[in-house]
Amino acid sequence: MNRINWTVTYLSKAGLLTSTKRGHGQISERGRALLKQKSGKIVTSDLDEYPEFLSFRTANRKSDTQEVAPAIAPVHSESPDEQLDTLYTELSAALADELLTQVRALTPQQFEILVVQLLVAMGYGGSVRDAGQALGRSGDNGIDGVVKQDPLGLDKVYVQAKQWTNNVGSQEVRNFSGSLTYHKASKGVLITTAGFSSSATDTARQIGNIILIGGDTLADLMIQYGVGVITRSTYLVKKIDSDFFEGI
Repeated sequence: MNRINWTVTYLSKAGLLTSTKRGHGQISERGRALLKQKSGKIVTSDLDEYPEFLSFRTANRKSDTQEVAPAIAPVHSESPDEQLDTLYTELSAALADELLTQVRALTPQQFEILVVQLLVAMGYGGSVRDAGQALGRSGDNGIDGVVKQDPLGLDKVYVQAKQWTNNVGSQEVRNFSGSLTYHKASKGVLITTAGFSSSATDTARQIGNIILIGGDTLADLMIQYGVGVITRSTYLVKKIDSDFFEGI
């Protein structure tokens, strides 16, 4: 067993490290307590104080040496705020992946409804009723729907939705641009459950009036605007009010 594996295994068996996910761990309360007690290096005999570690050594017939375990010293414990930020990022990423899987399993009609509800949640279309009446026009010269950008409908956004598993290429972007020209439209949104090729992205950038929304962005927008997700728990994180204490 190499030094790193030896360190992680011994510290985990002693309860000084806890696993957060595969390949990741953090110092436990027991580990923090030991760090406060020990000013020097931590050796094997220090771990013998813990019954779990002794049981592990006995079961595996390890020799009781005074080999130095260097892992605790270089482990940087995150602050509570940093741990919350890390956990929030991990939970959001997992939710986005799960959400995109659900979206890809929808029927084309359900996907259209989802697009309507997302656009309305983002402030387009006025209402689900208005936007729903505007969409559902598949095959209308390459336009899947039209939603109002303002309450009066003076400015409109033309939409094309592609529930694909493969990336959308530059040809599809050019076709959509041609449809916008046919309808004398000034702007359009191309939404897909997949992604876009680099040439498609370059083409949209050159055309200038087409916004591309790929699967990852679609999932992020759904989370941001509360479409297809619910809030499970809310935590208020407070900190010291320095101004209050300075003003006393």
